[in-house]
Amino acid sequence: MAAYLCPPAVIHGEHVVETSQIAAEVRGRHPHAAWAPRIDGIAASTGIETRGWMLPLETAVASGNGGGLQAVGIGPAQEALARDGFTQQEVDRAIAALQAIPAPQTVQERTAPAWEAVQSYGERAARGALQIAGLDAADVDCVITSNSTTPALPGLDVALANRLSLRDDVMLLPATQWACIAGTRSLALAADLVAADPERVVLVVIAEALSTTYQPADDTLESLIVRLLFADTAVAAVVTGRPRRESVLRLDAAWNHTLPGTQDLHRLETRADGTHFVMDRRGPRAVQETVTAMWEWLRVRYQDDPDSWHPDVLLAHPGGTRVLEYMEQTMPDGWPSGLLDYSRDSYTSGNRGGAAVFDILRRACDAGQKPGSRAVLYAAAPGLTATALEGEWL
Repeated sequence: MAAYLCPPAVIHGEHVVETSQIAAEVRGRHPHAAWAPRIDGIAASTGIETRGWMLPLETAVASGNGGGLQAVGIGPAQEALARDGFTQQEVDRAIAALQAIPAPQTVQERTAPAWEAVQSYGERAARGALQIAGLDAADVDCVITSNSTTPALPGLDVALANRLSLRDDVMLLPATQWACIAGTRSLALAADLVAADPERVVLVVIAEALSTTYQPADDTLESLIVRLLFADTAVAAVVTGRPRRESVLRLDAAWNHTLPGTQDLHRLETRADGTHFVMDRRGPRAVQETVTAMWEWLRVRYQDDPDSWHPDVLLAHPGGTRVLEYMEQTMPDGWPSGLLDYSRDSYTSGNRGGAAVFDILRRACDAGQKPGSRAVLYAAAPGLTATALEGEWL
């Protein structure tokens, strides 16, 4: 395996949302929730003060276009009231009162504008990645896309094929359910594709509007945490089978791991008011198991050089600070400190899901890396499943 990665393009959500804004909105909506007195402490514990969204906070918390009668309709409600003996005047007053009740947004109202934003941001990231790589859209042989939070058919792959005017023989590979491992797993797949044909040019595009999981009516503690964590980002990068002047990282090996029986720990659920991200408190411990398995993969890979080999940078998206702390605590003795600095820096402005590893990689590129330094890329996602890659800075 030898694939060459150009620096990624990263497009952050242009609407800055302060943690204090989210805390105020949630406190006003759920003043009697059991966790309400602890909102400020919970918010501070995330370490996130701002995040960028593709759409403003006001869009996420707005009421739906229909009133309290949107589910049954005005006509059936009028008929039911009339059958129960209400006068026409009483029916009119009751209908007016019911229509005035704010209703939550429908799935369509919530996801349609986000889907438009995902396509637009994805296109901007794709064009940026091609420019960074010194290539044109006509040079692209394959496009790998991922967007888990705004499902659509046709998907982001077809949207980009049209928006970028790609060749009609380009291979389109959408992966809408990769979620947080989209960054690492797309690179592993791209590496396999260019290994089969070194002349291939693979464009990877990941666009996630994670803010669509912000559900105002949900009063669970887990929903509060979801509100505070997520950011919206689109990223893209070019992978080739031969080194280019613009290449910054050679990918040498990939590793995949799935924990059986953990598919319910973290998941997306589509309900009447949109997409909900459901978290389980057992999740971080399960993610830690994948970290342990990754350490073992690296130990076996470098068992002939156990005392001197170590990564010079670890670009990891585990989903939260607890797993970052666990990674630092369980690293082999003798590994240098600060391997996760770029990961921590990225997390201070939100959890970017599948786009996270590319954002972390961009930060490492911008800081400058010594040629010959070793890098490990890692991510875990609902499933629970994980993918890691190991390579060398050029």
